[in-house]
Amino acid sequence: MLSLIISIFTFSLSMSISPGPVNLAILSSSMNFGVKKTFAFISGATIGFTLLLIAVCLGLYQVLVLYPILLDVITVLGTALLIWMGWNILKAKGESIQIQTNDSGKIPTFLQGALMQWLNPKAWIAAVAGTALFSASKFENALVLFVLIYFVVCYLSLWIWGIAGEKLANFLNVGNRARIFNILMGFALILISLEMCWVHFK
Repeated sequence: MLSLIISIFTFSLSMSISPGPVNLAILSSSMNFGVKKTFAFISGATIGFTLLLIAVCLGLYQVLVLYPILLDVITVLGTALLIWMGWNILKAKGESIQIQTNDSGKIPTFLQGALMQWLNPKAWIAAVAGTALFSASKFENALVLFVLIYFVVCYLSLWIWGIAGEKLANFLNVGNRARIFNILMGFALILISLEMCWVHFK
């Protein structure tokens, strides 16, 4: 059982902590608005992925196998959402957390976090690969343990990205550093989303 827990923890951490669209969005949002203002988005992303993981464990992926066009639709919608969020990040002034906190219209929401996971190819890969890997375990209720551990690890990992973004503000909120950071993060998110879409349809 201990070996299973270690394997699940390692897999969950590697997939959650590694850079991706959601992590970049959290990093930039926390830098501009603070980690507390970004908490709703972090929670939405974590809960959204957990629900996706549960759905895949219950057989949702079989639906995609029967109707592959659904994955095409998910990819297109996900690309559109990521480009839109990347554009908002790119336009953010990033002068300081204190100045930006009242700009609630641009703070990513709980729903956006949840939708971003369901439309994020990286999230689907993690859910499908993890389900296939741990469903073959000889331990009973291995998938239940997988979902629970992944939920905790995902929450902590995204929270770490949020804290990192807020800490970065102290360094970036000097001169034009924050503005340059937002432009780079915005372009990075847009390019990542376009690259994932290209790879899917290539």
